[in-house]
Amino acid sequence: MDVARPQSVVRNKKIKRVVYLLLFLAAASAVTLGLSRMSPAAPSVDGGTLWPDTVKRGEIVWQVRGTGTLVPEEVRWIPATTDGIIEEVRADPGDTVSAKTVILVLSSPDVRQRAIDAELQLRGAEADLANLRASLQSQILNQQVAQAGIESDYKRAKLEYDANLQLAKDGLTSDLILQRSQVTAQELAARNEMEKKKVAVNQQMADAQVAASQARVDQYRGTWELRLKQVDELNVRAGAAGVVQQVPVQAGQRVNPGTILAKVAEPGRLKAEVQIAETQVKDIAIGQLASIDTRNGIIPGQVTRIDPAAVNGTVKVDVQLNGEYPKGVRPDLSVDGTIETGRADSTVGMFKCLSPDPMCRNGEAVRVHVKLGRSSVNTIEVKEGLQVGDKVILSDMSAWDAYDRLRIN
Repeated sequence: MDVARPQSVVRNKKIKRVVYLLLFLAAASAVTLGLSRMSPAAPSVDGGTLWPDTVKRGEIVWQVRGTGTLVPEEVRWIPATTDGIIEEVRADPGDTVSAKTVILVLSSPDVRQRAIDAELQLRGAEADLANLRASLQSQILNQQVAQAGIESDYKRAKLEYDANLQLAKDGLTSDLILQRSQVTAQELAARNEMEKKKVAVNQQMADAQVAASQARVDQYRGTWELRLKQVDELNVRAGAAGVVQQVPVQAGQRVNPGTILAKVAEPGRLKAEVQIAETQVKDIAIGQLASIDTRNGIIPGQVTRIDPAAVNGTVKVDVQLNGEYPKGVRPDLSVDGTIETGRADSTVGMFKCLSPDPMCRNGEAVRVHVKLGRSSVNTIEVKEGLQVGDKVILSDMSAWDAYDRLRIN
């Protein structure tokens, strides 16, 4: 037979059930909340693929780098001074030449004929000048003879007048004879002075005619010498000691005045033309130190010129080479140039690695916010966010932007 339970027992059992249910719900909520607040597992990264380094304090040298070529400081471009046909090529690129070495030989019948015509014109002008001088000299001599005759007549008339004057004083001649001799002497004196002036004027006229004729002779001589020079320039010479860089023409080719026939440079005096990104050239100034890497040695240098305009995003900077040249240095050689734009003492910086380093293996990496300053070729300035001795990863970590923590294997 069934026995009725007391009401208190039933009520206690219900209370226990409610308490157990509340405890279960509280525990489930706590677990859910804890799980929701837990960070996701950090992804793993192979340490061998990372480029790590350590933050250090010390001097940083600000540098900019660019590629370029070596070019001669002095280049002689040899143009054609007249039209002609390339008859012979006597020097090739790479040949060492002196100032008088003939590089090319041109042929031009027109140039040679013009030289002959100029010589004939000169000889004709010289003959005309000689003829003019002889003719004028003859005229001047005739005038001088006439003037000398009149002067002689004047002197005789003067003597006769002086004698008659003395006789008239002694009463031995008449006044009519005295006056007649006086008039004759005065007339001849006037004619003598006029003849002297006439001779002088004619001499001046003769000198002017000779000068004009001489000017024509000089003009023809200048033309003749120019034509001779053009004939001589058919043998194209180097004009300066050096090495032939280019001969952009070939035998049988017709050239016109101004056509470049050859390029000669002095290989012992080179400079580097370095192309610097236009965003970095603002820090470069004349006189800054530089180094040129020829891949067979490094040559110290100094910035001597900065191109005023940018071309295709770069600015050309000229660097004077101050050291000895390594073997194999020659014009048009490709080089790498590094220019020192400044220095900073006691600066915290990260030094970039150039090859993988397993220094960061078997650990974790945490994302930090870092304020960086100026960067150089292989260094960058750290202003905030890191301390000296901190290890940092310099590799491109953009693939892990969604994570603040990484596991390094």
